[in-house]
Amino acid sequence: MSGPGPSAGRAGAEYRIEDLAHASGATVRTIRAYQDRGLLPTPERRGRANVYRDTHLSRLGQIADLLDRGYTLASIKELLEAWDAGRGLGGVLGLVAEVHGPWTDERADRITRAELDVKFGGTSDEQAVAEAVDLGVLERIPGRDDEFLVPSPQELAVAVELYAAGVPLNAISGHLRELRGQVEQIASRFLEFTTEHVFARYLGHRPPTDAGAAEAASMVRRLRPLAQQTVDAELARAMRTFATRHLEHHLTAEKPFTSGDSSLPPVPITLPAETITAVEGLVGREHVAAFITAAAEREVQARALDALASSHKNTGQIDQMD
Repeated sequence: MSGPGPSAGRAGAEYRIEDLAHASGATVRTIRAYQDRGLLPTPERRGRANVYRDTHLSRLGQIADLLDRGYTLASIKELLEAWDAGRGLGGVLGLVAEVHGPWTDERADRITRAELDVKFGGTSDEQAVAEAVDLGVLERIPGRDDEFLVPSPQELAVAVELYAAGVPLNAISGHLRELRGQVEQIASRFLEFTTEHVFARYLGHRPPTDAGAAEAASMVRRLRPLAQQTVDAELARAMRTFATRHLEHHLTAEKPFTSGDSSLPPVPITLPAETITAVEGLVGREHVAAFITAAAEREVQARALDALASSHKNTGQIDQMD
């Protein structure tokens, strides 16, 4: 049923359902579904038509906001019932806003498609862009096919550096997927831990009271940096430990047996610490492995040449004797 726009009355604006749908951005079908689930107050019946008011329009806006924040319709019903009972939504929405707020000081940026191509070798790679969008490294901007939102410029900068170092784009995206899964497990465990030992006492009611929600929001602000600080410290410790082992492994030369028995393992030869220190002073720590490898190859080649020359000399002496 169509009708005129909202009309003014003694209780404020009045809407037919089509007008309410137009004003709220919801569909008529959605409004009726919300009404059936008890999310909207019962409209006034006037003749054969239902009449809605500004309270219904406001309620639709609240429902849309809570849906955007990730609430289910069942949870929204509980919150709205609590609000109708006089308990208010201010504390709960404050807590939701705190949780949904930024968990890092980093700010999103934008990048054009041309700038993106330059950063990755100057060529266009549609598959790589699609993968980056799927991973959330890039976000498409509606109506702007030539520009992307970059939620984490740091994450994109890491990908650029890895690519410049010779890592293929598909390897970078695969590594990010693997890393993301591991980090999500850490985040989940941290939330379980803090909920059990901290937030359970604030969120014992469903929905929580305004006071409880406000205290929980304050605690979120206090605890928010702790997760990143803990992970940063532990990652630094692990990198220091494993990088040392990794370097030692690559500074260990392996000399294979020459007996022809491939079933025998290679014999590791550990270089003296004095030798490594001397090489570091000569070429710098980052070039130690490459220098030792090149020196070893050069020595092998020199010895091979010496062996050939010696063999040729001995052969000549035998010919002269004959």
